[in-house]
Amino acid sequence: MGSFGGVSAEEYRRFMGRFSTPLAVEFATVGLAGVPADARVLDVGCGPGMLTGELAKRRGVSGVSAVDPEPAFVTATAAAWPGVDARVAAAEDLPFADGEFGAALAQLVVHFMTDPVRGVSEMTRVTAPGGRVSACVWDHAGEGGPLSAFWRVAGRLDAGVRGEAGLSGAGEGQLVDIFQRAGLVDVEQAVVESTVAFRDFSDWWDPFLLGVGPAGRYVATLDARAVGRLEDALRDELGDDAFAVTARAWTAVGTSS
Repeated sequence: MGSFGGVSAEEYRRFMGRFSTPLAVEFATVGLAGVPADARVLDVGCGPGMLTGELAKRRGVSGVSAVDPEPAFVTATAAAWPGVDARVAAAEDLPFADGEFGAALAQLVVHFMTDPVRGVSEMTRVTAPGGRVSACVWDHAGEGGPLSAFWRVAGRLDAGVRGEAGLSGAGEGQLVDIFQRAGLVDVEQAVVESTVAFRDFSDWWDPFLLGVGPAGRYVATLDARAVGRLEDALRDELGDDAFAVTARAWTAVGTSS
C-alpha cells in the first residue's frame, strides 16, 4: 500500500485535500451510520488526516485511530488532531487486535492498496462482528472523478496516457466485489459527492505542478513545452473564469461477520 512517498502533507492538501476534505463529511456520515456512539473507529490510509479530522469532530479524538504507510502523513495527522492514535502501518497489515473497532473506513485508499482484498480483509478482522466497514474510491472509470477533465485532455494530446480508470475499485460494482471477496456480508453500494469551487483556471491548475499522485507524476515527466501545451489545452477546455468541479465516488459498505 502507498502511492505518495516523497510528497509532503502540505502538497497533498493543496492537490487532493481540496477534494477529499469535503468528501470526508459525506463519507463519514455513510461510514458511521448505526455505529454505537461509544465504539472506537479506524481511518485506514489516513493521509494528512482529512477523514480523521471529520471522525474526530464526531467521535472525539480519543475514539479515533488512524494509520498510513507514509510517516510524514502520520506525523501531520497526529499534529492536527492531538489525542488521535495515529500509527505508521499499511492496510494489509493493521497493528490492532481482532474486533477492536465498531467501524473501519478507508477514503480514497483501496485503489492504492498493494492487495485490495487483503487490505479490506484486515479492516474486517479488526472490526467487531456486526460492525461497519466502508470504503470509497473516485469514479475514475466513469469519468466522474475530480481529475477526469485532466485525463481526458491529456489523453487527446498523448495516446500513451494511462489515466486512473484502471485502478482497483474505480468502476461501478468493483468495490462491492472486493468487499464480498474479503468476507463482508450485506454489502451495499452508494455514491458520495464532493463539490469544489475554483477562483479561476490557475487556482485549479497550479497544484498539478506539485508532483502529487498519478496526475502530478505524469506532469512531472513532461518537458516544459509539453506542459505548456497541456496547460493551454486544459485552459481552452475549462476557461479562465470561476468554475466548480463536482466529483463522485463509489462507496461500498459491508458488515463484519
